[in-house]
Amino acid sequence: MTTYGIIGAGNIGSQVARALVAHGHDVVIANSRGPETLAGLIEELGPHARAATAEEAAEAADVAVVTVPLRAYAAVPVAALAGKIVLDTNNYYWERDGHIPELDRGEATVSGLLQAHLPGSKVVKAFNHIMAADITTTGSPAGTPDRRALGTASDFPEAVELVTRLYDELGFDTVSAGTLDESWRLERDRPAYVVRQNAEELRANLAKGFRVRPQDAA
Repeated sequence: MTTYGIIGAGNIGSQVARALVAHGHDVVIANSRGPETLAGLIEELGPHARAATAEEAAEAADVAVVTVPLRAYAAVPVAALAGKIVLDTNNYYWERDGHIPELDRGEATVSGLLQAHLPGSKVVKAFNHIMAADITTTGSPAGTPDRRALGTASDFPEAVELVTRLYDELGFDTVSAGTLDESWRLERDRPAYVVRQNAEELRANLAKGFRVRPQDAA
């Protein structure tokens, strides 16, 4: 089984940890407040989980998951994640994160910013357009009619392949949006965002949208 280093223990990070542990994986999870504040979550998750600092989680990871508020992405450890696949669940909420001009102008993507921060890593979009509770409750076996699909995007085919296997293990089909330059199609306020869709529907919705929304460009 794989050891996942999860940097961020909020709603998405905790749910991803629950899903991974339920499938026999090990998780090393960190938050910004210190390992001791995760005692309750670790007790719930059981022996396949332990709390750590962000640096320790990055070092322990076979695969990492970055699930922090976007405003904090620059604090994600760099050296310890070199050469590793990094799942990026982040979304841009300007109300929370403050305005990031290159995102407002459609000149960058959320995952592209993380990839630039982690030049030696293989960043891949994952789990960003699903409500946290749905991660552990809406999956179904492969071949189930109308099975829910989740999207991904990366500049590295091996990262897309890993996410595809993981999604399938957790009960979801996968649709790739393409490279990180196309990952905006999975971001907030796009047709693919937090809507339950099967693969055909998701594929159609990924083809829609504007790099800069009309109301933003006005």
